[in-house]
Amino acid sequence: MRVFLSALGIAIGIAAMVSVVGISSSSRADLDRQLEALGTNLLTVAPGKTLTGGDAKLPEESVAMIRRIGPVRQAAATGALSGPEGKVYRTDRIAKGESGGISVQAADLDLPDTAGATLAKGAWLNAATATYPAAVLGSAAAQRLGITTVDPDVRIRVGGTWFTVVGILRPVPLAHQLDNATLIGWDAARTYLGFDGHPTTVYTRSADASVEAVRDVLAATANPQAPDEVKVSRPSDALAARSAANSAFTSLLVGLGAVALLVGGVGVANTMVISVLERRGEIGLRRSLGATRGQIRTQFLSESLILSALGGLGGVLLGVAVTTGYATTQGWPAVVPAWASAGGAGATLAIGALAGLYPAIRAARLAPTQALSAP
Repeated sequence: MRVFLSALGIAIGIAAMVSVVGISSSSRADLDRQLEALGTNLLTVAPGKTLTGGDAKLPEESVAMIRRIGPVRQAAATGALSGPEGKVYRTDRIAKGESGGISVQAADLDLPDTAGATLAKGAWLNAATATYPAAVLGSAAAQRLGITTVDPDVRIRVGGTWFTVVGILRPVPLAHQLDNATLIGWDAARTYLGFDGHPTTVYTRSADASVEAVRDVLAATANPQAPDEVKVSRPSDALAARSAANSAFTSLLVGLGAVALLVGGVGVANTMVISVLERRGEIGLRRSLGATRGQIRTQFLSESLILSALGGLGGVLLGVAVTTGYATTQGWPAVVPAWASAGGAGATLAIGALAGLYPAIRAARLAPTQALSAP
Protein backbone atom coordinates (compact mmCIF):
# COMPACT_ATOMS: atom_id res chain seq x y z
CA MET A 1 0.00 0.00 0.00
CA ARG A 2 2.87 2.37 0.79
CA VAL A 3 4.43 1.69 -2.62
CA PHE A 4 1.06 2.18 -4.33
CA LEU A 5 0.44 5.51 -2.58
CA SER A 6 3.92 6.72 -3.51
CA ALA A 7 3.32 5.85 -7.16
CA LEU A 8 -0.09 7.54 -6.90
CA GLY A 9 1.57 10.74 -5.69
CA ILE A 10 3.83 10.75 -8.75
CA ALA A 11 0.82 9.98 -11.00
CA ILE A 12 -1.20 12.89 -9.61
CA GLY A 13 1.63 15.33 -10.20
CA ILE A 14 2.18 14.17 -13.79
CA ALA A 15 -1.56 14.04 -14.48
CA ALA A 16 -1.93 17.61 -13.22
CA MET A 17 0.84 18.88 -15.48
CA VAL A 18 -0.26 16.93 -18.58
CA SER A 19 -3.94 17.81 -18.20
CA VAL A 20 -3.24 21.50 -17.61
CA VAL A 21 -1.02 21.71 -20.67
CA GLY A 22 -3.45 19.58 -22.68
CA ILE A 23 -6.53 21.61 -21.75
CA SER A 24 -4.70 24.85 -22.50
CA SER A 25 -3.50 23.50 -25.86
CA SER A 26 -7.01 22.28 -26.70
CA SER A 27 -8.46 25.69 -25.87
CA ARG A 28 -5.80 27.37 -28.00
CA ALA A 29 -6.50 24.97 -30.87
CA ASP A 30 -10.20 25.82 -30.67
CA LEU A 31 -9.34 29.53 -30.66
CA ASP A 32 -7.13 29.07 -33.72
CA ARG A 33 -9.96 27.21 -35.42
CA GLN A 34 -12.36 30.05 -34.66
CA LEU A 35 -9.95 32.67 -35.92
CA GLU A 36 -9.35 30.68 -39.08
CA ALA A 37 -13.10 30.47 -39.67
CA LEU A 38 -13.88 34.07 -38.71
CA GLY A 39 -10.74 35.62 -40.14
CA THR A 40 -8.37 38.10 -38.52
CA ASN A 41 -8.89 40.69 -41.25
CA LEU A 42 -11.92 42.41 -39.68
CA LEU A 43 -11.35 46.04 -38.70
CA THR A 44 -13.89 48.37 -37.13
CA VAL A 45 -14.10 52.14 -37.38
CA ALA A 46 -16.00 54.22 -34.82
CA PRO A 47 -16.22 57.91 -33.89
CA GLY A 48 -14.07 59.06 -31.00
CA LYS A 49 -14.00 62.36 -29.11
CA THR A 50 -13.61 65.89 -30.38
CA LEU A 51 -10.90 68.26 -29.12
CA THR A 52 -13.43 69.77 -26.72
CA GLY A 53 -14.36 66.38 -25.30
CA GLY A 54 -17.67 65.99 -27.12
CA ASP A 55 -18.83 62.99 -29.12
CA ALA A 56 -17.53 63.04 -32.68
CA LYS A 57 -19.46 61.84 -35.73
CA LEU A 58 -18.42 59.94 -38.80
CA PRO A 59 -19.40 61.57 -42.11
CA GLU A 60 -22.32 59.99 -43.93
CA GLU A 61 -19.96 59.32 -46.85
CA SER A 62 -17.41 57.46 -44.69
CA VAL A 63 -18.52 53.97 -45.79
CA ALA A 64 -18.35 54.87 -49.47
CA MET A 65 -14.90 56.39 -48.98
CA ILE A 66 -13.63 53.34 -47.12
CA ARG A 67 -14.82 51.09 -49.93
CA ARG A 68 -12.49 52.95 -52.29
CA ILE A 69 -9.41 51.69 -50.42
CA GLY A 70 -7.85 49.15 -52.76
CA PRO A 71 -7.31 46.14 -50.44
CA VAL A 72 -10.73 46.59 -48.75
CA ARG A 73 -13.01 43.79 -49.92
CA GLN A 74 -16.13 44.56 -47.90
CA ALA A 75 -17.43 47.44 -45.80
CA ALA A 76 -20.74 47.75 -43.97
CA ALA A 77 -22.00 50.12 -41.31
CA THR A 78 -24.42 50.35 -38.44
CA GLY A 79 -25.85 53.54 -37.02
CA ALA A 80 -27.08 53.64 -33.45
CA LEU A 81 -30.26 55.55 -32.65
CA SER A 82 -30.56 57.48 -29.41
CA GLY A 83 -33.37 58.99 -27.41
CA PRO A 84 -36.90 57.57 -27.46
CA GLU A 85 -36.33 56.17 -30.96
CA GLY A 86 -33.52 53.99 -29.59
CA LYS A 87 -35.77 52.11 -27.16
CA VAL A 88 -37.22 48.65 -27.80
CA TYR A 89 -40.21 47.10 -26.06
CA ARG A 90 -41.99 43.78 -26.37
CA THR A 91 -45.40 45.46 -26.04
CA ASP A 92 -46.79 48.94 -25.61
CA ARG A 93 -47.76 48.05 -22.02
CA ILE A 94 -44.20 48.22 -20.70
CA ALA A 95 -42.97 51.31 -18.87
CA LYS A 96 -40.70 53.53 -20.95
CA GLY A 97 -37.78 53.12 -18.58
CA GLU A 98 -37.77 49.31 -18.88
CA SER A 99 -36.32 48.82 -22.35
CA GLY A 100 -33.87 46.12 -21.23
CA GLY A 101 -30.84 48.03 -22.49
CA ILE A 102 -31.35 46.79 -26.06
CA SER A 103 -29.89 49.11 -28.69
CA VAL A 104 -31.52 50.06 -31.98
CA GLN A 105 -29.21 50.24 -34.98
CA ALA A 106 -29.69 50.96 -38.64
CA ALA A 107 -27.77 48.39 -40.69
CA ASP A 108 -26.41 47.98 -44.21
CA LEU A 109 -27.66 45.00 -46.18
CA ASP A 110 -24.22 43.37 -46.44
CA LEU A 111 -23.53 43.60 -42.69
CA PRO A 112 -23.76 39.80 -42.01
CA ASP A 113 -21.13 38.92 -44.60
CA THR A 114 -18.79 41.65 -43.40
CA ALA A 115 -19.15 41.15 -39.63
CA GLY A 116 -19.35 37.35 -39.78
CA ALA A 117 -22.95 37.16 -38.54
CA THR A 118 -25.21 34.20 -39.30
CA LEU A 119 -28.93 33.68 -38.85
CA ALA A 120 -30.39 31.28 -36.33
CA LYS A 121 -33.95 31.78 -37.57
CA GLY A 122 -35.75 33.74 -40.26
CA ALA A 123 -34.03 35.89 -42.87
CA TRP A 124 -31.82 38.94 -43.10
CA LEU A 125 -33.05 42.28 -44.40
CA ASN A 126 -33.26 42.70 -48.17
CA ALA A 127 -33.81 45.62 -50.53
CA ALA A 128 -37.56 45.49 -49.87
CA THR A 129 -37.78 44.81 -46.11
CA ALA A 130 -35.05 47.38 -45.42
CA THR A 131 -37.50 50.12 -46.38
CA TYR A 132 -40.35 48.81 -44.22
CA PRO A 133 -40.73 48.41 -40.44
CA ALA A 134 -38.92 45.06 -40.24
CA ALA A 135 -36.26 44.09 -37.70
CA VAL A 136 -33.64 41.44 -37.09
CA LEU A 137 -32.75 40.71 -33.45
CA GLY A 138 -29.35 39.85 -32.01
CA SER A 139 -29.18 36.64 -29.99
CA ALA A 140 -29.14 38.37 -26.58
CA ALA A 141 -31.81 40.87 -27.63
CA ALA A 142 -34.16 38.08 -28.68
CA GLN A 143 -33.57 36.31 -25.38
CA ARG A 144 -34.31 39.43 -23.34
CA LEU A 145 -37.48 40.11 -25.32
CA GLY A 146 -38.58 36.51 -24.94
CA ILE A 147 -38.78 35.94 -28.70
CA THR A 148 -37.85 32.45 -29.88
CA THR A 149 -39.69 32.20 -33.21
CA VAL A 150 -40.04 34.31 -36.34
CA ASP A 151 -43.58 34.88 -37.53
CA PRO A 152 -45.51 37.69 -39.25
CA ASP A 153 -47.45 38.13 -36.00
CA VAL A 154 -44.30 38.59 -33.87
CA ARG A 155 -43.79 42.32 -33.48
CA ILE A 156 -41.83 44.67 -31.25
CA ARG A 157 -42.28 48.35 -30.54
CA VAL A 158 -39.30 50.48 -31.57
CA GLY A 159 -39.73 54.09 -30.50
CA GLY A 160 -43.38 54.64 -31.31
CA THR A 161 -43.56 52.27 -34.29
CA TRP A 162 -44.38 48.56 -34.52
CA PHE A 163 -41.72 46.51 -36.30
CA THR A 164 -42.13 42.92 -37.49
CA VAL A 165 -39.36 40.53 -36.47
CA VAL A 166 -38.08 38.80 -39.61
CA GLY A 167 -34.92 37.17 -38.25
CA ILE A 168 -32.80 36.26 -35.22
CA LEU A 169 -29.00 36.18 -35.33
CA ARG A 170 -26.65 33.69 -33.75
CA PRO A 171 -23.99 35.15 -31.40
CA VAL A 172 -21.39 37.13 -33.36
CA PRO A 173 -17.92 36.35 -31.92
CA LEU A 174 -16.11 39.35 -33.41
CA ALA A 175 -18.94 41.85 -33.04
CA HIS A 176 -20.54 41.28 -29.64
CA GLN A 177 -22.37 44.63 -29.82
CA LEU A 178 -24.67 43.09 -32.43
CA ASP A 179 -25.84 40.42 -29.99
CA ASN A 180 -27.78 42.96 -27.95
CA ALA A 181 -29.09 44.99 -30.88
CA THR A 182 -32.27 45.41 -32.87
CA LEU A 183 -31.20 45.88 -36.48
CA ILE A 184 -33.40 47.68 -38.97
CA GLY A 185 -32.94 48.90 -42.53
CA TRP A 186 -31.09 52.16 -43.16
CA ASP A 187 -34.01 53.66 -45.11
CA ALA A 188 -36.56 52.42 -42.57
CA ALA A 189 -34.60 54.10 -39.78
CA ARG A 190 -34.71 57.40 -41.66
CA THR A 191 -38.41 57.08 -42.50
CA TYR A 192 -39.86 55.86 -39.21
CA LEU A 193 -37.34 56.90 -36.54
CA GLY A 194 -35.74 60.09 -37.88
CA PHE A 195 -32.26 58.61 -38.21
CA ASP A 196 -29.65 61.22 -39.20
CA GLY A 197 -27.66 58.84 -41.41
CA HIS A 198 -24.32 59.07 -39.56
CA PRO A 199 -22.74 55.63 -39.05
CA THR A 200 -21.49 54.79 -35.58
CA THR A 201 -19.56 51.62 -36.49
CA VAL A 202 -18.08 50.62 -39.84
CA TYR A 203 -16.96 47.00 -40.32
CA THR A 204 -14.34 46.31 -42.99
CA ARG A 205 -12.78 43.19 -44.44
CA SER A 206 -9.40 43.48 -46.13
CA ALA A 207 -6.91 41.23 -47.86
CA ASP A 208 -4.99 39.36 -45.16
CA ALA A 209 -1.63 40.66 -46.28
CA SER A 210 -2.84 44.27 -46.25
CA VAL A 211 -4.66 44.48 -42.91
CA GLU A 212 -2.01 46.59 -41.19
CA ALA A 213 -1.66 48.90 -44.19
CA VAL A 214 -5.43 49.39 -44.34
CA ARG A 215 -5.53 50.00 -40.60
CA ASP A 216 -3.02 52.82 -40.97
CA VAL A 217 -5.19 54.73 -43.49
CA LEU A 218 -8.69 53.99 -42.22
CA ALA A 219 -8.96 56.96 -39.87
CA ALA A 220 -7.85 59.49 -42.47
CA THR A 221 -10.12 57.91 -45.09
CA ALA A 222 -13.22 57.74 -42.89
CA ASN A 223 -12.93 61.36 -41.76
CA PRO A 224 -10.28 63.28 -43.75
CA GLN A 225 -11.01 66.55 -41.94
CA ALA A 226 -10.54 65.10 -38.45
CA PRO A 227 -8.74 61.73 -38.48
CA ASP A 228 -7.87 62.15 -34.79
CA GLU A 229 -11.58 61.84 -34.00
CA VAL A 230 -11.75 58.30 -35.40
CA LYS A 231 -11.08 55.06 -33.52
CA VAL A 232 -9.87 51.99 -35.40
CA SER A 233 -9.79 48.59 -33.74
CA ARG A 234 -9.22 44.96 -34.58
CA PRO A 235 -11.73 42.68 -32.81
CA SER A 236 -9.56 39.59 -33.18
CA ASP A 237 -7.00 41.27 -30.90
CA ALA A 238 -9.40 40.65 -28.02
CA LEU A 239 -9.27 36.93 -28.74
CA ALA A 240 -5.47 37.07 -28.91
CA ALA A 241 -5.45 38.84 -25.52
CA ARG A 242 -7.65 36.10 -24.13
CA SER A 243 -5.18 33.52 -25.41
CA ALA A 244 -2.31 35.38 -23.71
CA ALA A 245 -4.25 35.43 -20.43
CA ASN A 246 -4.89 31.70 -20.75
CA SER A 247 -1.17 31.13 -21.29
CA ALA A 248 -0.32 33.02 -18.10
CA PHE A 249 -2.92 31.04 -16.17
CA THR A 250 -1.53 27.81 -17.63
CA SER A 251 1.95 28.68 -16.36
CA LEU A 252 0.54 29.07 -12.86
CA LEU A 253 -1.22 25.71 -13.00
CA VAL A 254 1.87 23.99 -14.40
CA GLY A 255 3.74 25.36 -11.37
CA LEU A 256 1.15 23.81 -9.08
CA GLY A 257 1.52 20.54 -10.96
CA ALA A 258 5.28 20.71 -10.46
CA VAL A 259 4.74 21.13 -6.71
CA ALA A 260 2.49 18.06 -6.72
CA LEU A 261 5.18 16.18 -8.64
CA LEU A 262 7.80 17.20 -6.08
CA VAL A 263 5.56 15.94 -3.28
CA GLY A 264 5.26 12.65 -5.12
CA GLY A 265 9.05 12.46 -5.41
CA VAL A 266 9.40 12.98 -1.67
CA GLY A 267 6.93 10.13 -1.19
CA VAL A 268 9.07 7.85 -3.36
CA ALA A 269 12.20 8.80 -1.41
CA ASN A 270 10.41 8.11 1.87
CA THR A 271 9.22 4.72 0.62
CA MET A 272 12.71 3.70 -0.49
CA VAL A 273 14.35 4.81 2.79
CA ILE A 274 11.84 2.81 4.82
CA SER A 275 12.33 -0.11 2.43
CA VAL A 276 16.07 -0.09 3.23
CA LEU A 277 15.34 -0.15 6.95
CA GLU A 278 12.79 -2.96 6.67
CA ARG A 279 14.85 -5.11 4.31
CA ARG A 280 18.20 -5.05 6.12
CA GLY A 281 18.02 -8.81 6.59
CA GLU A 282 17.54 -9.33 2.87
CA ILE A 283 20.45 -6.99 2.12
CA GLY A 284 22.72 -8.86 4.54
CA LEU A 285 21.74 -12.23 3.07
CA ARG A 286 22.48 -11.07 -0.47
CA ARG A 287 25.83 -9.64 0.57
CA SER A 288 26.67 -12.93 2.33
CA LEU A 289 25.90 -14.85 -0.86
CA GLY A 290 28.34 -12.70 -2.83
CA ALA A 291 26.36 -9.63 -4.00
CA THR A 292 28.56 -6.60 -4.34
CA ARG A 293 27.81 -3.12 -3.11
CA GLY A 294 27.26 -2.03 -6.70
CA GLN A 295 24.64 -4.75 -7.22
CA ILE A 296 22.78 -3.72 -4.06
CA ARG A 297 22.94 -0.08 -5.12
CA THR A 298 21.65 -0.98 -8.60
CA GLN A 299 18.79 -3.03 -7.11
CA PHE A 300 17.39 -0.22 -4.98
CA LEU A 301 17.97 2.44 -7.62
CA SER A 302 16.18 0.27 -10.18
CA GLU A 303 13.25 -0.24 -7.83
CA SER A 304 12.97 3.51 -7.37
CA LEU A 305 13.07 4.11 -11.12
CA ILE A 306 10.46 1.43 -11.80
CA LEU A 307 8.21 2.84 -9.09
CA SER A 308 8.51 6.36 -10.54
CA ALA A 309 8.07 5.11 -14.12
CA LEU A 310 4.83 3.32 -13.21
CA GLY A 311 3.55 6.46 -11.52
CA GLY A 312 4.62 8.60 -14.48
CA LEU A 313 2.97 6.31 -17.04
CA GLY A 314 -0.23 6.25 -15.02
CA GLY A 315 -0.10 10.04 -14.68
CA VAL A 316 0.34 10.58 -18.43
CA LEU A 317 -2.58 8.27 -19.21
CA LEU A 318 -4.73 9.97 -16.57
CA GLY A 319 -3.78 13.43 -17.87
CA VAL A 320 -4.65 12.46 -21.46
CA ALA A 321 -7.99 11.04 -20.28
CA VAL A 322 -8.83 14.21 -18.33
CA THR A 323 -7.87 16.42 -21.28
CA THR A 324 -9.92 14.36 -23.74
CA GLY A 325 -12.96 14.30 -21.47
CA TYR A 326 -12.90 18.03 -20.78
CA ALA A 327 -12.23 18.97 -24.40
CA THR A 328 -15.12 16.77 -25.53
CA THR A 329 -17.57 18.45 -23.13
CA GLN A 330 -16.46 21.88 -24.40
CA GLY A 331 -16.59 20.91 -28.07
CA TRP A 332 -12.83 21.49 -28.50
CA PRO A 333 -10.34 19.37 -30.41
CA ALA A 334 -8.40 17.28 -27.88
CA VAL A 335 -4.72 18.23 -28.11
CA VAL A 336 -1.97 16.90 -25.83
CA PRO A 337 1.49 18.08 -26.96
CA ALA A 338 4.02 15.29 -27.33
CA TRP A 339 6.54 17.32 -25.33
CA ALA A 340 4.16 17.37 -22.36
CA SER A 341 3.81 13.57 -22.28
CA ALA A 342 7.50 12.94 -22.95
CA GLY A 343 8.51 15.65 -20.49
CA GLY A 344 6.26 14.19 -17.81
CA ALA A 345 7.71 10.72 -18.25
CA GLY A 346 11.26 12.12 -18.26
CA ALA A 347 10.58 14.15 -15.14
CA THR A 348 9.41 11.07 -13.25
CA LEU A 349 12.56 9.16 -14.16
CA ALA A 350 14.72 12.07 -13.05
CA ILE A 351 12.82 12.38 -9.77
CA GLY A 352 12.95 8.61 -9.31
CA ALA A 353 16.71 8.61 -9.76
CA LEU A 354 17.19 11.46 -7.30
CA ALA A 355 14.72 9.98 -4.79
CA GLY A 356 16.32 6.53 -4.93
CA LEU A 357 19.96 7.59 -4.99
CA TYR A 358 20.43 8.13 -1.25
CA PRO A 359 18.54 4.98 -0.14
CA ALA A 360 20.50 2.94 -2.71
CA ILE A 361 23.85 4.26 -1.43
CA ARG A 362 22.78 3.66 2.17
CA ALA A 363 21.75 0.08 1.39
CA ALA A 364 25.07 -0.59 -0.37
CA ARG A 365 27.05 0.65 2.64
CA LEU A 366 25.50 -1.89 5.03
CA ALA A 367 28.01 -4.56 6.03
CA PRO A 368 26.71 -8.17 5.86
CA THR A 369 27.25 -8.78 9.59
CA GLN A 370 25.56 -5.50 10.50
CA ALA A 371 22.59 -6.23 8.23
CA LEU A 372 22.13 -9.80 9.41
CA SER A 373 22.35 -8.84 13.07
CA ALA A 374 19.62 -6.21 12.73
CA PRO A 375 16.38 -7.10 14.54
